[in-house]
Amino acid sequence: MIEIVKTGPLNTVQDAGRNEFRDIGVSVSGVMDPLAFHAGNIMLGNDENAACIEVQMFPFKVRFLADTSIAITGADCRTKLDGADLPPWWACSVRAGQELEMQFPRYGARSYLCVAGGIDVPVVMGSRSTALRGGFGGLDGRPLEKNDRLAAGKTTASPLPAQGMGIEPPEIALANVFPTSTEGCVQLRAIPAGEYSLFEADLPRFWSQPWKVSLHSNRTGYRLSGAPVTPSKVIEMRSYGLVPGIVQVPPAGEPIIQLADANTAGGYPKIAGIIEEDLWRLAQVQPGQSIQLIKSDAREAIAVAAQISQWLTRLRDSIMPVKKIMGV
Repeated sequence: MIEIVKTGPLNTVQDAGRNEFRDIGVSVSGVMDPLAFHAGNIMLGNDENAACIEVQMFPFKVRFLADTSIAITGADCRTKLDGADLPPWWACSVRAGQELEMQFPRYGARSYLCVAGGIDVPVVMGSRSTALRGGFGGLDGRPLEKNDRLAAGKTTASPLPAQGMGIEPPEIALANVFPTSTEGCVQLRAIPAGEYSLFEADLPRFWSQPWKVSLHSNRTGYRLSGAPVTPSKVIEMRSYGLVPGIVQVPPAGEPIIQLADANTAGGYPKIAGIIEEDLWRLAQVQPGQSIQLIKSDAREAIAVAAQISQWLTRLRDSIMPVKKIMGV
């Protein structure tokens, strides 16, 4: 059992989301950074879809009401357990009565608190994720509030080593897999989408310029600020299905990247789609930072997906030997 001591708006219970209901207008929801989510659950020996707390507003503080194990992944949010520093990407045991606090991140935007057994809230339409726009899932379909209490599910996983254990963050472990980002500008790969040719005159600028993530950005979508791109002609479009990563261009010419809580359909021209394998990096971009889109293709996306899968497999394979060596 966990008690929320301090929180901000938009901190929610999330899992991998609900992908089976987009045809009836239900958003995917789910974690913004799936790599941090899966890694945290692997470290604990959880089912890899076990629900966690996604923290994107700080400070955030919880009190543990029972002995358990936790993993902290994602942004380096200067986590403290009873005032003692915890490293990022760290898993450890906690005792009843201990308090954990996260501060505004040194880098990144979202942190994930995974708990042994997962956060136990009702499954709604196949998922425990909070759908904020629909007001369902998670804890009563809303952000977490002070004094909320969250139960943890049952676990059969082995306990963690007494001193805890950490893993190398994916931006280091997979450094050769992702584009090198310059200071303050994260490079993300994208594939040309349906109406790409309509923007032919502005395409060199679309790919070359840094796009600043607007302060008016959230789990629904990231709005980008920069020199606008405009279509060569205005066309009337029918609404089409949306998935996270689609880059749309509204009439003002500044793109919007659809994300986890986006609508399931839209009608703005599609200029590109960020490859799914890079979306976790986008999730860790704070408003005010800049991104640059790098032209990619399906072949590269498949290769990156394979590298990520191999990293997660190595992580799974490494966790149990560590526990056995420590005699647990």
